[in-house]
Amino acid sequence: MFGNWLKTSILMAGIVALFGVVGAALGGKQGMLLALLFGGATNLWAYWFSDKMVLRMYNAREVDAASSPYLYNMVAELAQRAQLPMPRVYLIDEAQPNAFATGRNPENAAVAATTGIIQMLSARELRGVMAHELAHVKNRDILISTISATVSGAISALAQFGMFFGGRDSEGRPTNPVMGIIVAILAPIAAMLIQMAISRTREFGADRGGAEISGDPEALASALAKIDAYARGIPMPTAEAHPETGQMMIMNPLSGGGLRGLFSTHPATEERIARLRELVRGR
Repeated sequence: MFGNWLKTSILMAGIVALFGVVGAALGGKQGMLLALLFGGATNLWAYWFSDKMVLRMYNAREVDAASSPYLYNMVAELAQRAQLPMPRVYLIDEAQPNAFATGRNPENAAVAATTGIIQMLSARELRGVMAHELAHVKNRDILISTISATVSGAISALAQFGMFFGGRDSEGRPTNPVMGIIVAILAPIAAMLIQMAISRTREFGADRGGAEISGDPEALASALAKIDAYARGIPMPTAEAHPETGQMMIMNPLSGGGLRGLFSTHPATEERIARLRELVRGR
């Protein structure tokens, strides 16, 4: 538990510092101060509201035992096994097979699955996926995900604003436009690197935790193989429009082309499957 809070603190400090660097490049000392204040306020806002924003972004609709008994009852059974409060359950009308968890803590968590993943996976495989998402909830990984996704997008917006509208140094003189362009290009990349620094470890941990919750690591391994085979050929427009949210999914939802591997927020699927099957052999 302490390790997760330490990761969160490092992420928040690093990403607020990046706000400061962007602000200093675009507005001198005053710009740095304003950017740091904005970064702190954005982190605070993300802590309380980013889960609602992400669910709204994907047009997720909440379901219950009456409207979606198959998914809801599966999550309820797994939450009980994990000794977690029952999270809110959402469906996303997307053909791509994917799922994610969000919320600032286990008491305010939500899990979401696309209609594509429900149609594609067997009940056993889907159970493994939802156990993976509940492992994120149990480990409080979702706090890291939602904050980094929200603030990464804000950094990109701030950098683009500076490039198009220019900036002033602490004495009111216009900043170097070339510097503004450089910052606009590098700041979003730096924010992405901060996300990736912890994302791979987080996914491996959730795979292991999900296997423990479900008691069936082979089911999750089989689900990952299926999702990886099909997800790349089925676009998810919302994720493409908001790539900062891609790291929240169980599988990278972005098409990405040749740069996909370089900037992937997820470990290689083959390695994830191999680790899960090691758990099977070790039982």
